Amino acid sequence: MVQYYQTRFDASFAALSDATRRGVLEQLGRSDASITDLAEKFHMTLTGMKKHVSVLEQAGLVTTEKIGRVRKCRLGRSRLEEEAGWIERYRQLWDARFDELDKIVEELNQKEKTDGRNK
Repeated sequence: MVQYYQTRFDASFAALSDATRRGVLEQLGRSDASITDLAEKFHMTLTGMKKHVSVLEQAGLVTTEKIGRVRKCRLGRSRLEEEAGWIERYRQLWDARFDELDKIVEELNQKEKTDGRNK
């Protein structure tokens, strides 16, 4: 089970690591589009956009359907809920660590003020 999530997370995060692919997801969030339309919008070759869409499709973030000679793209079923949960757990961990660090810094500042008055 852990291996499944790692593989899925790897595919999701790899797909999201590219600005163009994030832009494609943003665009498809507004409306479905053909690969040709996306290529034009992002000033790319059709081949380049097909590669980006393929990465998004493998991660489950986009689905494509061939309608006649046109390949239409739309958002996929993956809503990134597990990935968001994973990120949230680490955000909470880091928040807790920074809160502890803030306490230590505050204690050191108070000690420094107290030591300065005693001199």
